[in-house]
Amino acid sequence: MNVGTAVTTPFGARPMSLAMLANQIDSRQIEPGKAVDKWQLYRWLCEAKTIIGIGDRSLAVLSGLLSFYPDSELSEENGLIVFPSNTQLSLRAHGMADATLRRHLAALVDCGLITRRDSPNGKRYARKGRGGDIEEAFGFSLAPLLARADEFAAAAEQTRADSAALRLMRERITLHRRDIGKLIDLALEERIPGDWGTLWSRFRAIVEAIPRRAPLAELEAVVGELATLREEVDMLLENHKNSAYPSGNESRNERQHSNSNTDSIFELEPASKRSGATLAPRNKTAEPPKGYPLALVLKACPEIADYAVDGIGDWRDLMATAAQVRGYLGISPSAYADALEAMGQETTAIVISCILQRAQHINSAGGYLRVLTDKARAGEFSVGPMLMAALKAAGSSVRMAG
Repeated sequence: MNVGTAVTTPFGARPMSLAMLANQIDSRQIEPGKAVDKWQLYRWLCEAKTIIGIGDRSLAVLSGLLSFYPDSELSEENGLIVFPSNTQLSLRAHGMADATLRRHLAALVDCGLITRRDSPNGKRYARKGRGGDIEEAFGFSLAPLLARADEFAAAAEQTRADSAALRLMRERITLHRRDIGKLIDLALEERIPGDWGTLWSRFRAIVEAIPRRAPLAELEAVVGELATLREEVDMLLENHKNSAYPSGNESRNERQHSNSNTDSIFELEPASKRSGATLAPRNKTAEPPKGYPLALVLKACPEIADYAVDGIGDWRDLMATAAQVRGYLGISPSAYADALEAMGQETTAIVISCILQRAQHINSAGGYLRVLTDKARAGEFSVGPMLMAALKAAGSSVRMAG
């Protein structure tokens, strides 16, 4: 089927433009043998209509044009000219008025989705040869669709990725709004010390400023603000929890011990040493995990000492420094609290020291700590191998005492 390769100009009073010229030239740049399912291509256009710059009504007209193409795949081998009359095209475009139809056909040309190949008298038709094959056709060329198919596929993929990112940002905003609001309500009801009125005002100011239809960049900024506010709320609540535990009642401390939560400064002493199990204040230095001297930890993870205010002389200094370092590493208060509950304060301090030592090799310290916490809950984690690996990396070796 010969559709002609020369540049053609519009019929009648319609002027020729540089854009039309460029579209016709570009539509010739089709790889030999290239073929694309016409309805898959149409779906890409519908997904990426914002990027392409085409409206729904124009796409409805394009759908009508594609329906006149006899094959399921667009290819040069089968010809790329369709030549329906306006009356026929209107019926397949849901009865669109003639003036509206012409306007949207012009929009499709302007967007470079189709080109015109007008006959001498402006009518659309095809001339067949003796064998019945179409030798020449006048109407609308779908060649630009085939030539730009890869572009449309990439635009549709980008649109899907942007939509997914937008949904993720909105989900994060929803979670932050819910959590911050309820945590502040809890703090006010329980009269927890803190400037909760100011935090609430900041929270409402952020929420009320969120646009109804915000682009991704604006939502990312909102998530950042809410995450910062959430961190402040978490820190106030965590500080209250830590300060409240020493004055807690006996049953609370006993329950914390049974859950291996070493946030408490009380410990349950063995009955063999006293006349019954009693709760006594732990005034002495916190006991290390069995078999791991403090000197061993500091030798394996020397960087933790750089963050200590007055050096690390005992386990209590190590635990206090690790609690401070977790913020530098980007570990959230909730991840830290979960680790304390699952592993105990001393072991958590060792783990954070090891993470700090290898921080440049760990993409997400918080995520890594959560993985170790889950393993600890399942009884599948021991800090020993982690500590030995740190020692080996530091160029040292230690023989553990039985």
